[in-house]
Amino acid sequence: MTKLKYSIVFATLLGAVAMNAHADLTSAQKMADKYAGIAKSVNPSYAGLNADEGKAFYNREIGVEGRKVSCSSCHTANPGDTGKNIVTHKPIRPLSPVVNPKRFADLDKVQAKFEEHCTDITGKDCAPEDKANFIAYLITVTEGSKKSK
Repeated sequence: MTKLKYSIVFATLLGAVAMNAHADLTSAQKMADKYAGIAKSVNPSYAGLNADEGKAFYNREIGVEGRKVSCSSCHTANPGDTGKNIVTHKPIRPLSPVVNPKRFADLDKVQAKFEEHCTDITGKDCAPEDKANFIAYLITVTEGSKKSK
């Protein structure tokens, strides 16, 4: 191949990667907006997406079977970092859709994981405003921590 052909192939690949990352950020934003709409219909005083509330939700410790756990127990203090399941010790890809463009690629899977993890931690599904704010927070995390690189 000539240099020009390599350049075209490289540019095409970079474009495809950038479009995938953007598409999943778009999916994450759409899902956050969907939950915010549901939250507003259930609770008219819900003020809309709030990344700070999402961060507080992410770090909120809840007592489960005699120990305190939070989302960050498995997903680390920075959702841009690779986590580790506290039971199986298997690695967990970053939650941030900026760092891990595949995170919101399958919205049905995202919903199923919300239900599974919320039920595991709180004993019930999370409120729509918590889900909306949680995703709003994840979108703000643009990189892993320096120590994990």
